Amino acid sequence: MNHNAPLSPLPLQHLADVQLRVMSTAQLGEHGVTAADAGTHCRPGGPWQQLLPGVCLLHPGPPTSEERLHGALLYAGRPPVRPARAVPAQPRAGEAHAPYADAMITGLAALALHRFSSAPPLLSLDRVDVLVPRTRRLRSVGFARLVRSQVMPTPQQITGVPVAPVPRALADAVAQLTDAGAVRRLLTEAVRGGHCEPAAVVRELHDAGLLTRPHVVDAVDSLLAEGRAIAEDRLYRMVSEHGLPDPLWNVDLRLPGGPQLGGVDAYWPDHAVAVELDTRAPRQDEDAMWSEYVRKREHLERLGITVVHLTPKKLRDSAEQQAAVVRTALMASVDRDPAAYVVVLPR
Repeated sequence: MNHNAPLSPLPLQHLADVQLRVMSTAQLGEHGVTAADAGTHCRPGGPWQQLLPGVCLLHPGPPTSEERLHGALLYAGRPPVRPARAVPAQPRAGEAHAPYADAMITGLAALALHRFSSAPPLLSLDRVDVLVPRTRRLRSVGFARLVRSQVMPTPQQITGVPVAPVPRALADAVAQLTDAGAVRRLLTEAVRGGHCEPAAVVRELHDAGLLTRPHVVDAVDSLLAEGRAIAEDRLYRMVSEHGLPDPLWNVDLRLPGGPQLGGVDAYWPDHAVAVELDTRAPRQDEDAMWSEYVRKREHLERLGITVVHLTPKKLRDSAEQQAAVVRTALMASVDRDPAAYVVVLPR
């Protein structure tokens, strides 16, 4: 920081290094620097520069990627301008340590912070997307692009920066992309890298109205296929690693000489227990899919077949607990009335 600036009224020890290099005019005022002094320091050839409206970079060189992130957050998170005669609002608890209010990094910049290899490096991005509440009265300016949201997600802290969760960051990134390959790579990495479940991604894309774009729909179809393959692999490992008896995998059930009852992911015929993975995701036909799923499950249970419903997230986060649920269903079969005889066919 340039030592010609009289930053004395408040100590600076609580600020991180990057906050000593990027500060809002409000923060500078807390440290004894008036708006006029800040403007003088930011003149051409001066020791500082204006990074964004109301945000100063306290050195003359190009901003680093970290400084751009903090600058965009300071701009997007600044409080609204108050009338001159208004009584200043009391600062909220911890405000000096949380100068970004409820703003958070989203889009490609957020994915780079989440360490997506398919996201461009931070310094190569022309824009830094910042998620703000819908009511925030600011406009995109310079390299800070504001993305408004009716409902704000809970941010994750990455290197001291509030960052949107992966599903929301993906949706905001996809909204700006027209390259089908780039969209597919981002969605695939989200699932393969274990960042999130496909259903969470598709839910955000659905809420953002992006499932009407053909290149997004194609990428989502691949995403769901990828997610199902991963979920099936988790189911195989759960059965193997937790000592469950081997089932018949991926079979169709039907009544002898009767209609097909539907497919299940695993079936123990001696116990009349079936496991079905729920890999549904929000789409336009979600209600119809759910109704079909419920009808199949109720039909099987009327025939005396216990259906255990598992989700990819449950298999990922609590495989041991899900194995216990399946084991309990298998053990309980001896106390149930015999199930109807069904024909089991490969699916």
